[in-house]
Amino acid sequence: MVQERPVRVERRLSAILAADVAGYSRLMHNDEEATHAKLTALLAGGVEPAIAEHGGRIVKNTGDGFLAEFPSAVEAVRASMQFQTRICELTIGDAEDRRLRFRIGINIGDVIVEPHDIFGDGVNIAARLEGIAEPGGICISASAYDQVQGKIAAEFVDLGEQRLKNIARPVRAFNVTDRVTAARQRPALTLPDKPSIAVLPFQNLSADPEQEYFADGVVEDITMALSRFRWLFVIARNSSFTYKGRAVDVKQIGCELGVRYVLEGSVRKAGNRMRIAGQLIDAETRAHLWADRFEGALEDMFDLQDRVTASVVGAIAPMLQHEEIKRARRKPTENLDAYDYYLRGLATFHQWTKDANSEALQLFCKAIELDPDLASAYGMAAWCYMRRMANGWMIERAKESAEAMRLARKAVHLGADDPVALCMGGYALAHVAHEFDDAANFMDRGLAINPNLAQAWMLSAWLRVFRGEPDLALDHVAHAMRLSPLDPSLSGMQGAAAYAHFLASRYDVAASWAEKAMGEPTFLLAICIFAASSALAGRLEPAHRGMARALECDPDLHASNLGDLAPFRRAEDLAMFAKGLRKAGLLA
Repeated sequence: MVQERPVRVERRLSAILAADVAGYSRLMHNDEEATHAKLTALLAGGVEPAIAEHGGRIVKNTGDGFLAEFPSAVEAVRASMQFQTRICELTIGDAEDRRLRFRIGINIGDVIVEPHDIFGDGVNIAARLEGIAEPGGICISASAYDQVQGKIAAEFVDLGEQRLKNIARPVRAFNVTDRVTAARQRPALTLPDKPSIAVLPFQNLSADPEQEYFADGVVEDITMALSRFRWLFVIARNSSFTYKGRAVDVKQIGCELGVRYVLEGSVRKAGNRMRIAGQLIDAETRAHLWADRFEGALEDMFDLQDRVTASVVGAIAPMLQHEEIKRARRKPTENLDAYDYYLRGLATFHQWTKDANSEALQLFCKAIELDPDLASAYGMAAWCYMRRMANGWMIERAKESAEAMRLARKAVHLGADDPVALCMGGYALAHVAHEFDDAANFMDRGLAINPNLAQAWMLSAWLRVFRGEPDLALDHVAHAMRLSPLDPSLSGMQGAAAYAHFLASRYDVAASWAEKAMGEPTFLLAICIFAASSALAGRLEPAHRGMARALECDPDLHASNLGDLAPFRRAEDLAMFAKGLRKAGLLA
């Protein structure tokens, strides 16, 4: 008997592109024939030509989307950027609630090939990345990013490691935006009515690349010192750091951030010596207004930072009084070891993931251990706990909430003149302990000390939401967005705007803001307000979808514990929130 030879399975390494239309079910429900005709036209006029031009092939259509295969990640990303731009052009005159926008996920992986389909984990990951992409956006895996970095004129925003449904291991993801398109789509920012400046990330010239956090910390301190000058408008660190590792003309930066001056420089740390070099540039004329370098022993670091700050301020406003410069020289600690752990905590904190949040908390606690009077570390540690609560990450809720309150009270007690301690600690007291009036006083005091603290304006907006003050919340959101127009954590500001509109019974507008905020896939507050707003606006299909996604983030979420998630002061606000979520499918 002749034994049959096993059928050989064809496999190959491919770049996989998965795409679908955001909100397709809603669009079909509103106008089935027009939506189908529009999708067909967009595929023929924008998608298919771009894929063919870049050597790809559409493997199969999926009703509201498609799966495509490319020989390289570079061509896959170029094709997706090209047809996203084309689709934007083809739909520019469409009403916002009828516009078709694709979400795209791209991954590199080994696939099983069949005549009309491809299979494997690589395909599944691309499909899941598509699910977390923003409408009109592109989300790629780290494996694809490694292939395209430096080869494509695009902006990449690191989203950190993502837990994707039915994917065993975390996948690091990046948002991709065409630089020209991104610049064109951003609203023009007018210059403030006072001197304005952005402090760009300084180059790390140390022999050890792991000292990157130290260089970033020096910049953060200089930014904070400049922020204390009420007559200055200082762009937030989160927006300035979107230019890290990129060669960008200062005039472009000035336009994108809406500032007159740009400060750039470098930090070199070798043994117990360090050198800070800086140059101040007029963004409009590209003229160098000041340049210098400061060198000394590591224990003189704070003095070196102060000298940089004073020189920059002196170049912008030579007549500034010495006493005002002196008041801005406020350092969180004189203990260099504690300061080092604090900087490491800040660097980790800005990664915005669950694991990074836990690591940042440990680093802030280590800083506190070395300097028990370090108020800002208490505030940041309390904020880490607050973030765990807001995202459903707490394991022992009662114990962790008590620790958050202890840290927050310590922060505001020690930090009478520390805006970070006052704002972070104050907000934690509002969210965890429901001490809304005290929290407002602490945050207002912090913003009076540092009116340029974008994150504090964002948190103040959330506080006004929970206090039932939607109009004031929207004012504070607008202020935060102007101070940090390119903030990678923009979703926090968008989420606050969504809740404010929800309180004002503008449910359609609230759902729209919440959908933008859901670009951060584990932002539970944004997902819940999207579900509640959609339900109360009568759109049950997206409401149910949002509720399912919320329960993936926090399976223990029930109507009975919503106060932990969104501590509304007014009973009627919490009742309306609960009503919307129950209508979306939340159990009692």
